Amino acid sequence: MSVTYVGSGPYCYANSLAMMLGDEAPPPAVIEVLTGSPYGMQLIGGRLPLFDSFAWDPEIGLDAAIGLLGWECERVDGGTAEAAIERLRRACQDGPVLAGPLELGLLTYQPGSGTAVGADHYLVVLEVGEDTVLVHDPQGYPYATMPVGAFAAAWRGELVAYLDRPYRMRHSFTRRARVGAEEALRRSLPAGLAWLAGRTDVPVPPGTLGQAEAAERTAQMVEEGLDPEIRELWKAFAVRVGARRLSDLAACLSSLGLGAGAAVATEQARIVGGLQGPLVSGDDAALAAGLRRLAPTYGRLHAALSSGG
Repeated sequence: MSVTYVGSGPYCYANSLAMMLGDEAPPPAVIEVLTGSPYGMQLIGGRLPLFDSFAWDPEIGLDAAIGLLGWECERVDGGTAEAAIERLRRACQDGPVLAGPLELGLLTYQPGSGTAVGADHYLVVLEVGEDTVLVHDPQGYPYATMPVGAFAAAWRGELVAYLDRPYRMRHSFTRRARVGAEEALRRSLPAGLAWLAGRTDVPVPPGTLGQAEAAERTAQMVEEGLDPEIRELWKAFAVRVGARRLSDLAACLSSLGLGAGAAVATEQARIVGGLQGPLVSGDDAALAAGLRRLAPTYGRLHAALSSGG
């Protein structure tokens, strides 16, 4: 018997979008699956392993989820910090604003902040005053405040690798069609298959590997001695979010009657979630073995979904 995970986790953009859509939002688990994130693994630039789809990033995912759910919004970015803050202040007068990616390490209300580390984050801005910004941060900080200047520094996202223009925000959400969660999930399946197959229409850094190749090469990296920074990222974030995404994918596929695909996604979730213990304890042999068990499951998931099961 499989029990779907319910609890905390780093679902910042899915939770932020759910806040923006309000009573008409599906559960964040559905939003996460609609972004396309669970359909694979990537080793970015041959160095950074993440449990999300090859060539995917949260910006691609957010736009996909918004469209699949029948919504549209204004997305703006760029300019100076002063112009961006004024733009944000005006937008908040008409309603909340989804801001991001921001630099997580520079959000001053979070313990241990103060250093930019390239960790991306999304949140909802409620109000911009003369001196402070009021936000709902889905990391666990409702109605948090921070100085305007500090917010602008975090919002610049200078070290966020996939951000091409700073100060990005989405606002003025309007519904152009009523699409239920089940229909949106069904419409997302072709994109999921495309992610699993390895999309070639999205640019990636040189040396980036996907799916089985990414898992196998990461296993080798573990055996050769995993970079301490990557190990800490995996401990705090990557394994947790990867396992939860796959658990949610399994539940969504099951809700569509796709039992074979759900079974593979559940197996993937168990494997990825099972990496956390060896990762923390330093059992690198078990960590590498888990990654090698994971490698062939991507092809099996593609086969299961391709056959309609």
